[in-house]
Amino acid sequence: MSVIQLAGIERVFHLGDSVVHALSRLDVAIDAGEYVAIMGPSGSGKSTLLNLLGLLDRPDAGSYRLEGRDVTTLSPDEQAAVRSRRIGFVFQSFHLVPRLTAAENVALPMMLAGIPVAERAQRVAQALKDFGLDQRADHRPDQLSGGQRQRVAIARATIMQPAVLLADEPTGNLDRATGDDVIHLLEALNERGMTLIIVTHDPKIGTRARRQLMMEDGELRQDSASTRLRQLDDNPPGPLSGKGGDGESPAAPAPDKPSAGAA
Repeated sequence: MSVIQLAGIERVFHLGDSVVHALSRLDVAIDAGEYVAIMGPSGSGKSTLLNLLGLLDRPDAGSYRLEGRDVTTLSPDEQAAVRSRRIGFVFQSFHLVPRLTAAENVALPMMLAGIPVAERAQRVAQALKDFGLDQRADHRPDQLSGGQRQRVAIARATIMQPAVLLADEPTGNLDRATGDDVIHLLEALNERGMTLIIVTHDPKIGTRARRQLMMEDGELRQDSASTRLRQLDDNPPGPLSGKGGDGESPAAPAPDKPSAGAA
């Protein structure tokens, strides 16, 4: 089942006398539980696409269906409600609230959603334990390492159990070893069924995803899922060994009829 369906998406920006087609005639479907990397050079439309998927921007044309619901027709307040409950965000620069502790940052989406205090405390404590942050619950962001801050950000992004997790260059401010830890953490969430979409310039990260969307000049130039389907069409599997050309086992020869003098 497709958790995301984009059809005919257009996004146009007017910069002085210039018209920039940030996204042009974009058609994409992403199934629940997929692991997708959006890749391409700077200015290719990656961030614009991520903003649209996260309901931070609206297309000028086309439709976006999230879990079967057309979210392009919703009011800003309705989109905010969907965004808070069904979409999680992880950013390169963490976007933690500086004056709040790790526990308070993780609890923030639940507080905004009106979840009772007792339930918030229970869920936050479990999330901090799951992400190895239970000893850092009372630390503010400036008291945490880069990797710890990103883990707090991921815990906050997933505390509402969203349908889709969007990660914008999640390792961009981290060293390679810490970045690998963060990617493994995101992949573990995907293995548990969460749809994961990562925007990255790093081909080493992009190729880890099971599907790559290559953007250029606002257009989807390559979808690895389509490439695999074409390869299957061009090279269909041959007949199974020991089978006939129609896939059936060849008929066994009829036994010889006994001679008239046989006992």
